[in-house]
Amino acid sequence: KADALLEFGFRPHLIIVDMDSISDTALRTGSQIFLHAYRNGQAPGEKRLQELGVEYQLLPAPGTSEDAAMLLSYQEGAELIVAVGAHSHIIDFLGKGRPGMASTFLVRLKVGSILVDAKGVSRLYRQRLKWGHLAQLVGAALLPFALLVLISPTMYQLVRLISMRARLLLGF
Repeated sequence: KADALLEFGFRPHLIIVDMDSISDTALRTGSQIFLHAYRNGQAPGEKRLQELGVEYQLLPAPGTSEDAAMLLSYQEGAELIVAVGAHSHIIDFLGKGRPGMASTFLVRLKVGSILVDAKGVSRLYRQRLKWGHLAQLVGAALLPFALLVLISPTMYQLVRLISMRARLLLGF
């Protein structure tokens, strides 16, 4: 997900990784990096980080990296957590036979009051252009012009002249 932020021109301040889905470019951004490790301290991606010469801290935590990221954010007082590409529905939790989904479910229960899924946010703010709104906008734009025509004799005569020419051209 750090790579997605970089793609849109944002630099993450903090990256929690398990090393299976992050590019070297994202790791070299200068962000604070936490390497998700097993509870015994063993971290499969430690060798890669050492080879890259990137500073990191081990984050031993049960569950997935996603769980660790949400719990760390919650613990540090985040007002809102927006989950992008995270496990979010019952099929993820029960239907695919993934180990470790129980911890994800429990983490979601804990952080649920500040957790929002990005897909849901996009549905809340989907804007559609309605013809009524467009008519109001055109009316608001024409109102000052109509008042000007009514108040100014010169503008009134100009509008009459234009309407006569239009009738002649159209054959009315």
